[in-house]
Amino acid sequence: MIIINVKENESIEKALKRFKKKFEKTRVLKELRARSFFEKKSVSRRHEKLKAAYIQKLYVEDNY
Repeated sequence: MIIINVKENESIEKALKRFKKKFEKTRVLKELRARSFFEKKSVSRRHEKLKAAYIQKLYVEDNY
């Protein structure tokens, strides 16, 4: 459970923004979407490898 303490004289918008950041860091929504359908382990591993290759490619291109 996420608890956000609203400070004195703090606007609701700022508190809501802090809540959204905290919620995003927990990755609950991402896990919920991943569990909405079954994915074979081979497919998930393939996605992980493709993502890692993409990130590696970006990293290599930035250094040149």
